[in-house]
Formats: sequence, C-alpha cells, structure tokens
Amino acid sequence: MRKLIASTFVSLDGVMQAPGGPEEDRSGGFAFGGWTFSYWDEVMGRSMSGFDGKDRELVLGRRTYEIFEAHWPYQPADNPIAQTRDAARKHVASRTLEKLHWNNSTLLRGEVIAAVTALKSEAGASCRSSAAAP
Repeated sequence: MRKLIASTFVSLDGVMQAPGGPEEDRSGGFAFGGWTFSYWDEVMGRSMSGFDGKDRELVLGRRTYEIFEAHWPYQPADNPIAQTRDAARKHVASRTLEKLHWNNSTLLRGEVIAAVTALKSEAGASCRSSAAAP
C-alpha cells in the first residue's frame, strides 16, 4: 500500500490557510491570507519538499484544485515548480466539479474515503494531500 502524506499550512492557533497572497482565499471573512510569506527562508524552502508534486501524486480538494489550477498552468515555461505540478498526476475530490481542465487531473468518484482508500491500494508513487484552506 502506498502512503498518503498530508501537507498543510497551519498557524499555532489552528488557522489552516494557503500560503499565497492576501487575496487568495477570503472565504469566511479571513483577512490574513499570505501570512507565511514574511517568514519564508531557506529552511522553509527545504521543508516545502513534496508540495510541488515531484516524484509523487497529488490529492486535492476542490478549493485547493481551483486555486492551483488558476495559477500554476499559467506560469512561465521555465518555472520548475510549475513544470513539476503540471506533470504530476492530480486526484481531485469534489462533489460539484464535473470536468477538470488541468493536465493529468482526474476526479475521485463516489465517497472520498472509499476513493482515497482505493487510490492508496494501487501501485504507484506516494500521494501528497495539500490543503489550501478548510
């Protein structure tokens, strides 16, 4: 069975939010988007290993997929993270999306727990689940 590794950005007081800019996700009136950027350094860069999807597949929820899909496919062709994310196989859990437009993206059908359990039982690379927001 392959591994499912969850990767999230969460503050010490329990706020889970994407590391993007202040306007990335204002849902629920959240006004502190992009809070991680002022703390990024070389150590943070190393700890991001795996968020890019290199040598693993990504499991994304609808909101994270929509945020990623609106950004990464439109980055310069020489952007190494964009290249890796575009090439990575992406599994998207959603009850509302009917069609995915980003390269190598597939919808997880049916109940999410059963779909992820089935995904884990397949042969292949580890899967990284990234959460941008609750």
